[in-house]
Amino acid sequence: MRIALLTYSTRPRGGVVHTLALAEALAAQGQDVTVWTLGRGGGFFRPVHPSVRVEVVPFPDVPGVGERILRSIDALREAFTPGEYDIVHAQDCISANAADRCVRTIHHLDRFTTPELAACHERAIVRPYAHLCVSAAVAAEVTAGWGLTPAVIPNGVDATRFATAVPDTRHGSYLLSVGGIEPRKGSIELLDAYAKLDLPDLKLVIAGGETLFDYRDYRAAWQARAAELGISPVVLGPVGHDELPGIMAGAAAFAFPSTKEGFGLAAMEALAAGVPVVVRDLPVLREVFGDTVGYGTDAATLAAALHRAVEEPDPARTAAGRALAAAHTWEAAARAHLAFYATLTP
Repeated sequence: MRIALLTYSTRPRGGVVHTLALAEALAAQGQDVTVWTLGRGGGFFRPVHPSVRVEVVPFPDVPGVGERILRSIDALREAFTPGEYDIVHAQDCISANAADRCVRTIHHLDRFTTPELAACHERAIVRPYAHLCVSAAVAAEVTAGWGLTPAVIPNGVDATRFATAVPDTRHGSYLLSVGGIEPRKGSIELLDAYAKLDLPDLKLVIAGGETLFDYRDYRAAWQARAAELGISPVVLGPVGHDELPGIMAGAAAFAFPSTKEGFGLAAMEALAAGVPVVVRDLPVLREVFGDTVGYGTDAATLAAALHRAVEEPDPARTAAGRALAAAHTWEAAARAHLAFYATLTP
C-alpha cells in the first residue's frame, strides 16, 4: 500500500511526533510510506528511519498568523502529488486543507478567533472522507459537533526510550512540564499551582514550546504572573530528541494541566519513565490514564495532587503507569491503521 502521511512542521509537536512514529511503524510492516511536511527551519527534529521517504517542502516563516496559515496550505498543496498514493492521511488542519481527498486524524478540537484559522479548522473536519481520533472522548466531541463517527485508534508510545533513560541531574529536584508556555497548556495556572506547593527546594522546569502561533501576549502575562508570585522557572525551550528522555526521567513529578488534549502523549512518556504524573481532570485524560495519574481541576487541587506526587510517590501507581505506557505500542497502532485503511473505498 502506498501511503502518504501529511504534517505541517518538522519541529517536535505532538502531531509531528505521532506522524513520524506511525510512518516508521507502517513501513516496518512492509508498507510504502512517504511523509510530506512543510520545512519550518529545515529537516525533522530527529532522524527518520530510511524505510520512510521524506518530502520536505521549503517554507520560510511569514509574519501574521492568518497569512502564515494560508501560505502554509498553498505551499503544501502546490508541492504535494496525491495521485502517487493509495492513502493520503492528514494529521492536522493545515495538511487536511492542502489535500483535496484525505483521511484525517483529529487529535483534538480547538476554538479559533482568527478567521483564517477558524475556516481552516472547519474545512479540515468536514472535507475529509474518513476520520480518526486518538481517544473516544474527542471522537464523541466530533460526533456531537458535526454528526461524524470517527474510528478511534490510540497513540503509540516509544516506552522503552523513556523507561531506559538515565535521569538528568543538572536541575536538582524539579517539577517538569513539557509543551512550552501557551494557553492550551494551562501555563499560568501551573504557576499558581506551583506557588501553592510550599516545596522551596523543588524547581519548576518547562521544556518544549515549538508552535505555529504567536503567544507573545500570553507569555508576557505568564512572566508577569511569575514575577508577582516570586517564581523563577527554568525555561529550557525546545530540547533535543535525545535529551528529552533524561529530562523526563529526572523529574520528581510531571505536571500536565492542559485545558485541551486528544491523548496526552507527553504525560504517557513520563509514565514510561517512572515519573509520577498529575493532569487536569478532563474526560479524555480520565479515559486514557485512569488511576495511573493524579488529577486536579484548578490551581489548588492541582497543587494538592502534585504535593502528594512529590512527597508520597506510590510505587504501585508507578508500576501501573509503566505498564500502561508499555501497552501502547506503535506496532499495534500501525496494525489498526492498516485495518482501517482496508475498509476505505479507493
